[in-house]
Amino acid sequence: MENHGYSKEEWALRCDLAALYRVIAHFRWTDMIFTHISARVPGPDHHFLINKYGVLFDEMRASDLVLIDSEGRAVDPAARDYPERFLVNPAGFTIHSAIHMARHDVVCVVHTHTAAGAAVSAQKQGLLPISQHALKYYGHIAYHDYEGIALDLAERDRLVNDLGLHNAMILRNHGLLTCGPSIPSAFQEMYFLERACEIQLRALAGGGELNLPSQKVCETTAAQYRRDESEGIIALQWQAALRMIEGGKTDYRT
Repeated sequence: MENHGYSKEEWALRCDLAALYRVIAHFRWTDMIFTHISARVPGPDHHFLINKYGVLFDEMRASDLVLIDSEGRAVDPAARDYPERFLVNPAGFTIHSAIHMARHDVVCVVHTHTAAGAAVSAQKQGLLPISQHALKYYGHIAYHDYEGIALDLAERDRLVNDLGLHNAMILRNHGLLTCGPSIPSAFQEMYFLERACEIQLRALAGGGELNLPSQKVCETTAAQYRRDESEGIIALQWQAALRMIEGGKTDYRT
């Protein structure tokens, strides 16, 4: 595939990130053009890729992604003459830049506004340990209180303080956020978190009394997830996800 003049490393990252946008669209986790996925580009400049504002997730291509710096400015020199080609959502920049600047172990950050995720984010008790999916996050999930649309750069410090060393966070009255040391790992975190939220809503809607595993079982299950999450399993899931989006549309690697 043509790499449009980017380095081999950046082009590979762009292709994987564009693929993740389409995978997220496949699962219907989008909010049209209003959520974001980002990926850090290797190098000393702390640049990262994020979606061009206005492009739908299911049409995202590697060349649609915008490379920005820690101040939210497009790095491409052409941005001076053609700013409309490098338009980025300011709220997306605030959230993603906060994590990329503070967590150098993080390559990819995923943020969603799904009905299930936003609904659980509005529930005072947060994520309940009532499913195997949810137990992955027992003792390993953060919460951040809602402060309005994320346009105030001062919120960045509070965001990263609340996230700490976790790779999953519920943004109260807002949605979900996951991150990881690779694009496939950040996707896996979001997959399990979204499923846990969907299960919780259905369980609560059933109206019956909920069964809660013992604390010991919750802790054991969470530890099992961390022990068994090998790179091999994450890679298998990612390759399966890529097969779901192959064919039928413009190639994401363009």
